[in-house]
Amino acid sequence: MSCRLRRASVWMESVWVSTDHDDIEKVAKAWGAQVHRRSPEVSKDSSSSLDTIQEFVRLNPEVDVICHIQATSPCLHPFHLKEALEMITKQGFTSVFSVVREHHFRWQEVKKGGSVATQPLNLDPSNRPRRQDWDGELCENGSFYIYTRAMIERGLQGGKWAYYEMLPEYSVDIDVDIDWPVAEQRVLRFGYFGLDKPEVVRLLLCKVSGCLTDGRVLISVSGEEMVSVNTRDTMGIRMLQREGVEVILISSSEDPVTKALADKLSQRTGCEVRQLGKDIQGEVKAMMDDKDLDWKEVAYMGNDAPDVDCLNLAGLSAVPRDAPVVAINAAKYSCHSAAGLGAVREFSEHILLLKKKAKSQMEQDRIHRNTF
Repeated sequence: MSCRLRRASVWMESVWVSTDHDDIEKVAKAWGAQVHRRSPEVSKDSSSSLDTIQEFVRLNPEVDVICHIQATSPCLHPFHLKEALEMITKQGFTSVFSVVREHHFRWQEVKKGGSVATQPLNLDPSNRPRRQDWDGELCENGSFYIYTRAMIERGLQGGKWAYYEMLPEYSVDIDVDIDWPVAEQRVLRFGYFGLDKPEVVRLLLCKVSGCLTDGRVLISVSGEEMVSVNTRDTMGIRMLQREGVEVILISSSEDPVTKALADKLSQRTGCEVRQLGKDIQGEVKAMMDDKDLDWKEVAYMGNDAPDVDCLNLAGLSAVPRDAPVVAINAAKYSCHSAAGLGAVREFSEHILLLKKKAKSQMEQDRIHRNTF
């Protein structure tokens, strides 16, 4: 939602998210959207989108044109909305909706036990056309509906209406579980990733205490220090390393790691373990200079107030679920997993997903250059 929201805000007066859920409201506001808090009357299982939109219109009399986009259509691009909106603002249509061209031969359904034979609905079986000889049919793809205020009282479509045809590659509709894996692959190839290039991380700096571990240090009778490391987290580190991302584990003077423990962690993870002083940001910057890296190429995972500066500056940053508020507010990503219980694995997968998106966007740019 966020990338599309920023682009759409250039030529729309406001962007709204309709919800009756507290967490969704918080996320929407955090990304700059306004929130229409649905009433209980239009938040039932039987409520339709039209019910919510009509309520919104009644409560916001200053709105003249509504563009309703569906969260289940992840390949919608800003240029689709811009072109369709101009059909209303410049061509005088009162409702515009998205369609896709499909080539399916349809037959009449016969109920079980019925005595009536099925009949063709859109073809002559004795003269079946080839796909390339048939224009197909236009079907709603559910990506968006745009309409004027005056028209919405009568329904989603009416008055002087028109369709906006989208290409099949952009017409993705997540309706049932099996649609998810198809949509994920289609998004990587045809999705919209925003005006900014997705960050490509080359280095991950990860705090040992409170990120890789749960922050506890167990001390044996003999004085030996022990920590617990989750195998999911070490696997996440190896996944990054296989994709060319260097991972360095760090500790500070406030939560030092003994040399024996550092050696064990290094052996188990294949990572260098560095102990930093009180000036964490300064030492991280020196490390980046040695490796000729910018902040946008660095991911940082911390867990407390001393990490705030690095969390703010890094191209990507994260904290475990149980981090204090001061760290959560500075991070760009808050893990659903707690420290020592899969948070590093989760952040690793997030980094790899963004790398895959960046690769897909570069491929899209290459295709566009070759095409045009």
